[in-house]
Amino acid sequence: MQRILRAGGRKFPSFIGNTTIMIDKLHVLSIIDSTLSGTDKFLVDLKISTDNRINVAIDGDNGITIDDCIELSRAIENSLDRDVEDFELNVASAGLDSPLKLKRQYKKNIGQDLTVTTFEGETFEGRLIDADDERILLKLPGRKNMQAEPVKIAYPDIKTAKIIIKF
Repeated sequence: MQRILRAGGRKFPSFIGNTTIMIDKLHVLSIIDSTLSGTDKFLVDLKISTDNRINVAIDGDNGITIDDCIELSRAIENSLDRDVEDFELNVASAGLDSPLKLKRQYKKNIGQDLTVTTFEGETFEGRLIDADDERILLKLPGRKNMQAEPVKIAYPDIKTAKIIIKF
């Protein structure tokens, strides 16, 4: 049983020995899965800190709206009991400036320009022209009157990949 201490309207978990009640990540994952099931939305990242700060990043094949974030936030909040588990919740879209993490994100961004850094330290900038289950294919800018050969990069070799934002 966890006691909750209040200070200035904010709840703080009290510790019993070295333990405190933690939010179950698998439970939150099941809530997210059931809420997003049957939609074009998908989970990109879920982090739950030791002080029960829940950060959820979602994406969708056709983008994310504020209503998508609100719907998922409400589903998570309604499935957790604040009297038992005090928590802070943040649900947001993965964002254009966030690195791509899932194969599904690469597939949805075919046609976009990317900066890709490999674990070997190589950096490539080019147009994402294909993405399958094993690798991506980047078309690099060619020199005058020459077409550069597309570069194949396997997912395990990618350290970071970000969309190049153009204004």
